[in-house]
Amino acid sequence: MSQQEDIDITETSEWLDALKAVQAFRGAERTNYLVNRLVDEARREGIYVPRSLTTAYKNTIPPEQEEKSPGDRAIEHRLRSIIRWNALAIILRANRESSQLGGHIASFQSAATLYDIGFGHFWHAVTEQHGGDLLFIQGHSSPGIYARAFLEGRLSEEQLLGYRQETDGKGLSSYPHPWLMPDFWQFPTVSMGLGPLMAIYQARFLKYLQGRGLAETTQRKVWAFMGDGEMDEPESLGAISLAGRERLDNLIFVINCNLQRLDGPVRGNGKIVQELESVFRGAGWNVIKVLWGSGWDRLLAKDRSGLLLQRSRRHLVQHEQRADDPVLHLLLDVRAAAGRRPGLAGR
Repeated sequence: MSQQEDIDITETSEWLDALKAVQAFRGAERTNYLVNRLVDEARREGIYVPRSLTTAYKNTIPPEQEEKSPGDRAIEHRLRSIIRWNALAIILRANRESSQLGGHIASFQSAATLYDIGFGHFWHAVTEQHGGDLLFIQGHSSPGIYARAFLEGRLSEEQLLGYRQETDGKGLSSYPHPWLMPDFWQFPTVSMGLGPLMAIYQARFLKYLQGRGLAETTQRKVWAFMGDGEMDEPESLGAISLAGRERLDNLIFVINCNLQRLDGPVRGNGKIVQELESVFRGAGWNVIKVLWGSGWDRLLAKDRSGLLLQRSRRHLVQHEQRADDPVLHLLLDVRAAAGRRPGLAGR
């Protein structure tokens, strides 16, 4: 939809200044209320106001509202680096045995921080007071979960060397497989798209158990990890309206948008993050976007006119942004080192 020409810049500036003043002195909640009242009043008067299902192309939570991490960032970064390396080593060493074994590198490398924060600060194990959270791990990220388990002493190097060679009962399954590894995985998430679908009905079942008085599930959460390419699968989006309708506030989807699919780049020539935001918000979900690292905070704070965000929204397509994506640089470095024999980092 084309932007209308501003026929009265002074009047527009007065309205915008008033909005900023409310934001500065009365807060975001009051600002949101007034804007919604204006939109409602305009619609009652017959003025066409199209609903926007996307928000600005920036982090949903502004820097000043971010919670400080309680962990030691230096130690966590060191552990994450070891886990990333071990995940890569698992795949490369397996393929020295046979190139037919394959494996996935990009999925975990681009989502390692998400998993690290989850394991360290969010997810509950089963205790006497807590039934435990339920995790639907993205299938292609399984090497990273194995690498973390090795660092924790839960898996041996011999087991890692049997990655995708589990026929004799000693190796590791290619993907999350509770039948083959019942003490390790909670749910199967491959074929692609089944994880998101099952997570929704699992969250709904927890609500059912609580409502019937059969189990205490109010503190339990269902976390489902997936990639943007996986969103092409019909099953991935097939039941999201059910989650919105049933108000499943015990369910969290984490979609890692690394712009890669199994057979090439993510489809489209726009912004997959914005596309998915509109789909999920339209189905009644709350959406939190994490787009820019903390290194961008100072630059974005100087964007008083909003021109930088405006240009990134209108003119920057996802594949142009990808050229400066640190994840992509990491993958290029990995490919350059593929000829070496990687060793596993110690615990």
